[in-house]
Amino acid sequence: MEENSCCSHKIKERSEKEYKDLIHRLNRIEGQIRGIKGMVEKDAYCTDILIQVAAVNAALNSFNKVLLANHIKTCVIKDIKEGREETVEELLLILQKLMK
Repeated sequence: MEENSCCSHKIKERSEKEYKDLIHRLNRIEGQIRGIKGMVEKDAYCTDILIQVAAVNAALNSFNKVLLANHIKTCVIKDIKEGREETVEELLLILQKLMK
């Protein structure tokens, strides 16, 4: 995988529970973003908007934590058991990107 690529072109089948949880989180974040857009359109006070942006950032961080935990518990463990240790390097790279 190239270091600058956005996608690995791999796929992951998710359980119904995992899928629904991730979609629910994304729908909530999408609603928050629409709310922020509406605040800007209605000339809301800057600090009120910033508070909502902070809430979206927290929601995205929470989404990342859940997705990363699921990834480690499934994909990473499976790959290591199958001898694909390059997955550890991939994990380290993604952790570096998440911690910027």
